[in-house]
Amino acid sequence: MVSSNAELENIIKGCVSEKQRQKEALYKSYYGYIKGVVLRYVQDYHTAEELVNDSFVKIFSHLDTFHGTSESADLCVSFKSWIAKIASRTAIDSLRRKKINFGVEEINENHTPHLLRSNPAENSEGRDILALLNKLPQTQKTVFNLYEIEGFSHEEIAGMLAIPVNVCRVYLSRAKTKLKALYVKNI
Repeated sequence: MVSSNAELENIIKGCVSEKQRQKEALYKSYYGYIKGVVLRYVQDYHTAEELVNDSFVKIFSHLDTFHGTSESADLCVSFKSWIAKIASRTAIDSLRRKKINFGVEEINENHTPHLLRSNPAENSEGRDILALLNKLPQTQKTVFNLYEIEGFSHEEIAGMLAIPVNVCRVYLSRAKTKLKALYVKNI
């Protein structure tokens, strides 16, 4: 990751000026972060790779519109927030294209996506949390990610997913309840 606001500002200016070295630096610096955001929505490795690259295309094409915050001390934080929103929206758009119906709860409440099993000693805390999130039905997982992790409001999420606000709140409540149960079960 970029270590200072001045360094980030220099990289952004270089990217806007179409300098390949700065574009490469931005890509390498934020690749892992963007992939982490995308993996909260999709589990398929190839789809995630594609969405990371799609996110970077959008980031590079709209970088001239990024202005950060009024305080320069928050430039890195606001940039990470900005690119995370792009990545999460890119992932949501991909899910929409795959015709995932966010307005209808999954028929089988006990459905869990296939997860790669590994030695628990090798798992980091982040992977454990991601594994629990991956056990949620897609709609609940998406709403939980957008609200709790990405920081979108219920109204924004409802607009993105084309669902009523109260349905969004129900999905979030169900997701939290299931996560608590999964957490207790896996302690």
